[in-house]
Amino acid sequence: LLDEKFRMVDGLQSSAMAKRQGCEPSVFKRGIWNYIHCMFGIRYDDYDYAEVNQLLERMLKVYIKTVTCYPEKTNSEMFDRFWKQFKHSEKV
Repeated sequence: LLDEKFRMVDGLQSSAMAKRQGCEPSVFKRGIWNYIHCMFGIRYDDYDYAEVNQLLERMLKVYIKTVTCYPEKTNSEMFDRFWKQFKHSEKV
């Protein structure tokens, strides 16, 4: 199930968030993916987790953790406040 979701996200074409962080979209997506896996106790020996802290600012990590672990706490107001400069389609 997680692999299926990752393939779907990996296929998204928008790279605005990655450009904002100054990296390649694939690197940015991999950082998010590994951060989410880490929250569920899945860690990869060949991945440098320091990259997660370089790629993902604190508020993004808080948002990702809330959406991932506590989706019932996510509401439209939180979604709208987060990264206002991006379109709805870029935040999904």
